[in-house]
Amino acid sequence: MNLRLLALVGGAVGLCLSVGAARLLSSMPFGVSSLDPMAFGGSVIAVTGVTLMATYVPARRAAAVDPLVALRAD
Repeated sequence: MNLRLLALVGGAVGLCLSVGAARLLSSMPFGVSSLDPMAFGGSVIAVTGVTLMATYVPARRAAAVDPLVALRAD
């Protein structure tokens, strides 16, 4: 499965679940409504950014390894 598609599906499922959980948590955050689009958008962007930063270094390191060396090491 394409990783971009997987990230989009995960984001959509997470957004749907967060809308459902927003009613339970609507009294907790001060000054934020239960369906505030800025809060949802900001959290999606933050989680996506952290995910991209966490996967960039290992992916770059793995791409720099010669495939023959990696196969011989196993």
